[in-house]
Amino acid sequence: MAIAALADIHGNVQALDAVLADRRIAAAERVVVLGDVIAGTFPAETLNRLTALGDGVRILRGNADRIVLDEEGEESSWVRERLTAEQLEAVAAWPMSFNVAVSGLGGVFCCHAGPTDDEAILTALTPAAEFEALFGAIDEATAIGGHTHVQFDRRLDSLRYVNVGSVGRPCEGRPGAYWALLGPDVKLLRTEYDVDAAAEAVLSSGQPSAARVAELLVRPPSAAEWTAQWEAARLP
Repeated sequence: MAIAALADIHGNVQALDAVLADRRIAAAERVVVLGDVIAGTFPAETLNRLTALGDGVRILRGNADRIVLDEEGEESSWVRERLTAEQLEAVAAWPMSFNVAVSGLGGVFCCHAGPTDDEAILTALTPAAEFEALFGAIDEATAIGGHTHVQFDRRLDSLRYVNVGSVGRPCEGRPGAYWALLGPDVKLLRTEYDVDAAAEAVLSSGQPSAARVAELLVRPPSAAEWTAQWEAARLP
């Protein structure tokens, strides 16, 4: 089975719509979503697009989804107000991880950041020992995640870890929606969409962080810059 792997949509329904309409996604028999779905501008619309896929989608919970459910900050409260009780219950029931069988790769472990830590910082520069410590207990030879919003494909002694990138708020130096197609190997992909229109929609939404989100959409930092920031945050 081939899968399309999406992560970090962050309520950017315009970007999600573009990926779901991308003709390359037709090669996938299933979509897996690696967390951080609702924490963003259009949470209900984003969730509705995914649930409309029925059995063709599996979703796990990311740290930003957890924060929306658990914290009382202005941003989290704003997002919760846009979701029904049933939708919030559905998000709360999402698992932290699952595995899928992928043609050519075998079993693939799916998580947001790490198997038991949804805020683990893993980048293309993170020492291999950090990956081994986090994933040493899993049986799969390949793991996929998101969280840091930068795509990379890292091969270690006993693990291949793929960050599939961010659909909704990528930090790649170039606007777009970033995702991956798995099977028989891994393809890191980018889908274009009308980022300026998406930014205008954000600015008109009333979202507390609208100005910052819109700026990030149209002028994202480079992958090198963002990776360096993550690595600085990871170190004590």
